[in-house]
Amino acid sequence: MTHLKEGDPAPAFEGIDQNGQTIKLSDHAGKKVVLYFYPKDNTPGCTAEACDFRDRDKELAGHGIQVIGVSADSEKSHKKFVDKFDLPFPLIADTEHEVIKAYGVWGKKKFMGREYDGIHRETFIIDEKGTIEKIFTKVKTKEPTAQVLEALGL
Repeated sequence: MTHLKEGDPAPAFEGIDQNGQTIKLSDHAGKKVVLYFYPKDNTPGCTAEACDFRDRDKELAGHGIQVIGVSADSEKSHKKFVDKFDLPFPLIADTEHEVIKAYGVWGKKKFMGREYDGIHRETFIIDEKGTIEKIFTKVKTKEPTAQVLEALGL
């Protein structure tokens, strides 16, 4: 699905988070960024994924890693999700699918025999210089942090 490859420059992005703040990749230059794309706030897999990142946020931050989530949900939906689960990182409300399409995670999906367009759950590790270091196309929703740390040898 993803047209990007490890070693490619990460597409620059700018989006609005749950608090109405502008989040840009360039704001995180010099830090590793875990940019994760997920289908929908408050669904079981997306909640498990977000809560795992939440529970290990201090560990990730200790390694200089910033987590940023992206879905097509609204700022209002993200705000409720963040407040309900006390998430310490920004969630970009990409309602126009600009970041989602730039990273190639929008496309055909199948559920219960029905085909539709949607967001594929994928995670990108972007290094301090803005290069894609690792792409996860098969994200373990209950332990995405372990996948990230293992890929980084931490």
